[in-house]
Amino acid sequence: MADRPLKELDWKTPLEAARKPSLNQIAKTGICGIMDPISPGLPPGSDTATLALLGYDALKVYSGRGAFEAVGSGVDVLPGDVAFRCNFATVDNNLVILDRRAGRISNEDASKLAESLQKIKLKKSSNAVFFFKNTIQHRAVLVIRGAKLSTAVSDSDPEKVGEKISEIKPLDESPEARVTGEILKELMQKFHQVLKQHPVNKERVRRGLPRANIILCRGAGTIPKIKSLSQIYDTNAACIGAAPLIRGVCKAAGMKLIDVKGATGTPQTDFMAKAKATVQALKTNDFVLLHVKATDVASHDGNIKQKIELIEKIDSMLGYVLNNINLNETYLAVTADHTTSSVTRNHEGDPVPIAITGPYVRRDDIEEYDERECAKGGLNRIRGMDLMPTLMNLIGETKEFGA
Repeated sequence: MADRPLKELDWKTPLEAARKPSLNQIAKTGICGIMDPISPGLPPGSDTATLALLGYDALKVYSGRGAFEAVGSGVDVLPGDVAFRCNFATVDNNLVILDRRAGRISNEDASKLAESLQKIKLKKSSNAVFFFKNTIQHRAVLVIRGAKLSTAVSDSDPEKVGEKISEIKPLDESPEARVTGEILKELMQKFHQVLKQHPVNKERVRRGLPRANIILCRGAGTIPKIKSLSQIYDTNAACIGAAPLIRGVCKAAGMKLIDVKGATGTPQTDFMAKAKATVQALKTNDFVLLHVKATDVASHDGNIKQKIELIEKIDSMLGYVLNNINLNETYLAVTADHTTSSVTRNHEGDPVPIAITGPYVRRDDIEEYDERECAKGGLNRIRGMDLMPTLMNLIGETKEFGA
């Protein structure tokens, strides 16, 4: 949700330009500040930032993105497996990337393509199997299972349009990295051959849509070995969100995943259904994380108008939450997992706003929820991993340090 000032908005951020009475109410009745999800100037991924927001030191426990994407989408990742986050993408005949998201391919088309890719057979000599599944739009996950695999392999995704796909290489000299790299290269080549000839892509060309003719992979990972939130704080915790990555991080943290009909992880998500599910979940859980992906999607697309509209929908969603919880016994924190610039269309290392409201909070005099106003607040500047201890302290779930 956080952004940088934009010339198109007279140097306001989308958050400053949006109409947001509920967010402002949270700021006005609470304590505000700004937060570096990881550390000042370091652009975080959504995975590392969410780990930090849940109180973990991402610099120490992070073990790659792919496994979070996989478990969050319902694909098992066992010890020894290596998982990758993937994109359906469009390349030309020279393997130069034309569109990293294949025109944000529909779930329906991606599902048909994924079904064909899963039928591919690896060489018997590899002694490995794989699982491929599409998740939301262009996103997909790949899990490779076999003996003696390694996460020390490079990405095929250069993360830039106009560049040739990157060569997959082992990142160390171990036999495990070499074998994993060979399996991944074999899969990427066979995926490309199937996708080039697939009827779905022929139909997409007929409809004037970009072909999803290659799979880009990145973020080789395994599940991190971390204590669950219930072990750390003795709390019941739940996650309401559709993005597989966030669900995967929350599942690794031992949180209950709540499915919400109409929650899509896209700008078309059902905001009000998520609000109602949150209110319901608070009746049986001590802590609920409500995640919205939509503003990040708009930022990556450089769609400023849509981003403002989505912030206003989030505000309405929060209005329902505020009107249906008891703020005399409930704490509500609103923040972002990172800044996404609508100009660069990338995650940036700028701090994000945060506001916490609820009983016994030391209110400050901030009345607007946005990047610049919150920076003047009483919470000052904190790290992402400071948020969870702060909230747990407010609800009485932290232990005294020292005698």
